[in-house]
Amino acid sequence: MYFRYHESPTGPLLLAGDDAGLQLLYMDNAARWHPQADWQPAARQLDEACRQLDRYFEGRLKRFDLRLAPRGTAFQQEVWKALQAIPYGHTTSYGALAERIGRPRSVRAVGTANGANPISIIIPCHRVIGRDGSLTGYAGGLPRKALLLKLEGVNLQPAQDQLLLI
Repeated sequence: MYFRYHESPTGPLLLAGDDAGLQLLYMDNAARWHPQADWQPAARQLDEACRQLDRYFEGRLKRFDLRLAPRGTAFQQEVWKALQAIPYGHTTSYGALAERIGRPRSVRAVGTANGANPISIIIPCHRVIGRDGSLTGYAGGLPRKALLLKLEGVNLQPAQDQLLLI
């Protein structure tokens, strides 16, 4: 596994992957922030992911085109694939996401899978909000979620917009 740190407007990011593709993208307050002992610093292996992240943060990239290899259960993989179908600048609710994967009664399980997403930003779990339009939990913190949504042009409720000041 190769790893690399990358600076972003949301703070430092840790990226890790191997020949199968990108496996992790963590923000600096994620629980598993440090590389594993057997990981190697990336030479050029993660350059394309970093280039695309830079373009995204500049507002010049609306859809990532990277080989992804997140590890998770079949259900998590199904949810993460559905997350990738949420268009840039749009949001959905946990309930709508559960319906999209054909499991309308699995709203909590969808929320749990969303929270376990190992490739934040690129697998856009930040685009999932509460049914009432409120921001809900985000592993990177609600201020980062608000920043990402605002970057994508999502109009936040006034109280949520204040999160950007924190």
